[in-house]
Amino acid sequence: MFDFHLVKEIAEQALSVPTIKEGTPDRYLIDRSARVLRHCGSIAQLNEVRCVQIDNECLNVAALFRDAGFARYANQEDKSARMVLADLTDADMRDFSTQVVQEKLTEVLNPRQMERVCSIIMESGSRSTRLVEAMILSDARNLEDMGAMGIFNEFRRYVVHGRGASEALASWKRKIDYDYWVARLHESFRFEPIRQLAERRMLVATEFMERLGQENRAADLEDMLLEQHLGQTAPASRAERSGTEIIELDDVNLRPSSRKSKAHLGI
Repeated sequence: MFDFHLVKEIAEQALSVPTIKEGTPDRYLIDRSARVLRHCGSIAQLNEVRCVQIDNECLNVAALFRDAGFARYANQEDKSARMVLADLTDADMRDFSTQVVQEKLTEVLNPRQMERVCSIIMESGSRSTRLVEAMILSDARNLEDMGAMGIFNEFRRYVVHGRGASEALASWKRKIDYDYWVARLHESFRFEPIRQLAERRMLVATEFMERLGQENRAADLEDMLLEQHLGQTAPASRAERSGTEIIELDDVNLRPSSRKSKAHLGI
C-alpha cells in the first residue's frame, strides 16, 4: 500500500511542461493523464474484466505516468530536447516513461510495484500482451483519440505547429481515404464494449468535421445566399445561376463517398 495522493502530486510535477509565458505551466499532459486514469477505472469495471484479478494500484500509477516520457523532451525552453521528439517512437516514449517512474517513485513504490508499473506501461503497446492491466491502459489511451476529445487533441497538435483549419481538414480527409480510422477501430481495442463506444464517439467526430468543412468553405453562407436569391427571383438551380458566384475558400472535400462514409466507421 502506498500514498496515491503523493503519487499524483509527483505525477503532476513530472507531467508539467514549461510554456513561453513564464510561470505558467502547460497542464495538457496532466489533464490527459487524469482522463486516462478515469478511463482505466471504468474499463476495470466491465463484466469482461471484473472476473479477473487486477492490480488497481499499479494500474493507476501506470495510467498517470504513461506519457511522462513525453514531458521530459517537450521543454519549450530547450530546442534540442524538443527536436528529439520528432524521432521518438511509441516504444521509445514508453521506455522513457518507465525511466521517469524509476527516478521519481523509488521512495514510494516497493520493488514489486515498481516492476509491475513498468511492465504495464511497456506492454500497453503490445498486441500480444496477456497482462490485463496493460490491455486496460491500452484501451483507455486509444479511447482518448476518438470522438470530440480526439479532435481536441488533434487540433492542439496543429495549433502548436502553426497550422490552420484547412490543413486539419486535409489531414482528416487523408485518414478517411486511407481507412485509418477503420483500422484503429478494428485493431486497437481489446474489449468489445470499448470498441463499440469508440465507434459512437467517431460518429460525433465525423459530424463535427463535416460541419467544420462546410464552414471552412463558407458553404453554409453560399446556401443562405442561394435561398435569398431564389426568394427574389424565379426558381433556378445553382447551375443556372448567373452573376457573381461565391468562391470556395478551398477545395478540401471532407465528405467521403457514401460507401466509405459508413464502411469507414464500421456502421
